[in-house]
Amino acid sequence: MKIHQSRSDRVFDGVNVFFLTVILCLTLYPLIYVLSASVSEPARVMNGEVILLPRGFSATAYAKVFKNNDIWLGYGNTILYTLVGTAINLVMTFFGAYPLSKKDLWGRKVISLLLLFTMYFSGGMIPTYLIIKQLRLVDTFWVMVLPGAIATYNLIVMRTYFVSSIPGELFEAAEIDGAGVMRTILNVVLPLSMPILAVMVLFYAVGHWNSYFNALIYLNSRARYPLQIFLREIVVQNQFSDMMDTTEGFAEQAMLTESIKYCTIVVASVPMLILYPFITKYFTKGVMLGAIKG
Repeated sequence: MKIHQSRSDRVFDGVNVFFLTVILCLTLYPLIYVLSASVSEPARVMNGEVILLPRGFSATAYAKVFKNNDIWLGYGNTILYTLVGTAINLVMTFFGAYPLSKKDLWGRKVISLLLLFTMYFSGGMIPTYLIIKQLRLVDTFWVMVLPGAIATYNLIVMRTYFVSSIPGELFEAAEIDGAGVMRTILNVVLPLSMPILAVMVLFYAVGHWNSYFNALIYLNSRARYPLQIFLREIVVQNQFSDMMDTTEGFAEQAMLTESIKYCTIVVASVPMLILYPFITKYFTKGVMLGAIKG
C-alpha cells in the first residue's frame, strides 16, 4: 500500500536528501582524490591536473612504497599492536562494564563517578610519562597497549548496552538453572553482546591503528615504530631518502614525492576500510535489538 505524503513531508525529505548528498560528496571527495592521485602519472599530480579522476596511470609510487622496509616494519608492528591492544581493551572493558551494570553491586555509583571523573581530568603528560618510566614501560611493546587499556566512554556505552538490551529475567533464569557467574557470562551475556563487542572492536582497532602520539613520546627504537610514525615521516617531514633511486634525477624525484605521499596514505588506510564493512551489520543489529525491546 502506497503511503500518501503531504507537501511538508516531501519538502522535508527533499531537504534531507540534499544535505545528506552534500555531506556524502564532502566525505567521498578526499578519499577518491587521494586514491586517484596515488595511481596517476607523477608529472600530472605535480602539475595539479588531478582533480577527481586519475590522469594517466602509474604504479611507480606503489613500487617505491612496497620496496621500503620501514613500511613493512611499521605494518607488522601496527598489526601486532592492534590485535593485542584490542584484545586487552575488550577484556578490560567487558569485565569493567558488566559488574557496573548490576544494580546490586556495592559501591556501584561511587565507582562509576570515579571512572567518569577520568574523562574530564587527567594527571597531565609529564606525570603520566614519569609513571610509565617508573614502571619500565618506556620503549617496550607494552607501552603501546597498556596505558589505554580502558576507554571510559566505551565502558559507559557497553554498560548502558547491558542495562538496556539484556533482560534481567535471563539472569534470573540462569540462576535458577544453577549457572554460576562465569557460566552466565559465557552462555548468556557474551552471545547477546556480539553487536556491542563488534562496535568496540571497531572503535578500539581504529584507535590503535591510527595511534602515533604514544609512539612518538614513549618509543626510542625505530624497530618498534608503528606504521603511523613512518607515515608521518613521509607525509609531514618529507623523508623519502630510502625510497629514491640515486640514478633518478632531481626533477623525477620531485614528481614522485607527491605520488608517494598519496600512495602511502592509501596503503595505511586499506586495512581499516576492509574491516569496516564486516562490522557494519552489527551496528544495524544493535539498532534492531533496541527497537524491538518492549
